[in-house]
Amino acid sequence: MKKMVFLAGFLLFYYAGVHAVHSGVNQRRPLPFEYGRVVLDNASSTSGRAPVVFDHWLHRARFTCRLCHEDLEFAMQAGATGIRAADNEEGYYCGACHNGKQAFSSCMTTDAPASDTKCAPCHSGGRKVKKKHSFREFAHNLPRGRFGNGINWEEAEKAGKITLQDFIKGISAKNNFAFKNKDFKVGARFEGFPDILFSHRKHSVWNGCGGCHPEIFAVQKGATHFTMADIYKGKYCGVCHGKVAFPVIDCQRCHVKDVQQ
Repeated sequence: MKKMVFLAGFLLFYYAGVHAVHSGVNQRRPLPFEYGRVVLDNASSTSGRAPVVFDHWLHRARFTCRLCHEDLEFAMQAGATGIRAADNEEGYYCGACHNGKQAFSSCMTTDAPASDTKCAPCHSGGRKVKKKHSFREFAHNLPRGRFGNGINWEEAEKAGKITLQDFIKGISAKNNFAFKNKDFKVGARFEGFPDILFSHRKHSVWNGCGGCHPEIFAVQKGATHFTMADIYKGKYCGVCHGKVAFPVIDCQRCHVKDVQQ
């Protein structure tokens, strides 16, 4: 047991060092309410508006990742989608839901600058704006996690604490297939360290298939080769884990397979 704790601690500091080397700077770990926050400024500043501050925690409690990143075609990389007010006005991206019916209307090309109270809730970058939703109140009754948002999202979904919408009429395709892929083991590269037990079921609830295959992982098992250093660079599992999903420093969330003596 002591050996395992020491090894886990060693790996944590080792890969944290790898991450620091590649990023070139020791960054402050975000607070739980900041984790997964994305600032969108493709066109806001040039049009006289403050950047949009998007908190993933508020939306991931209501919608699957697949719904936004596949059906609505938001890129997985921050800033890569190139959203414009005109796109929202036509019902794309944010405008698919923020249309005044399902949710409050998103920005329109005729809206006033961000000083307008209508724009301020989203265009809040660099400004003191009172948020409608309190993270502390939101997270109070949810299962706790050690890192990231401090929420165990998997347990929250499993316990029915949150209900995920995975369909938008006129945009989403009906999903009638039964997901049957079994969990599989990914061998650890350090002797004595638990193997990874990857659950297709857990990931499919949030991501479906297209979030991972084939752009991030090959469809054929074992065809994609990667290391923890790759993940810390934001590749493979690191596309989500460390940005929105729980960070990879939470070793025991993945390395769960019993060690073979």
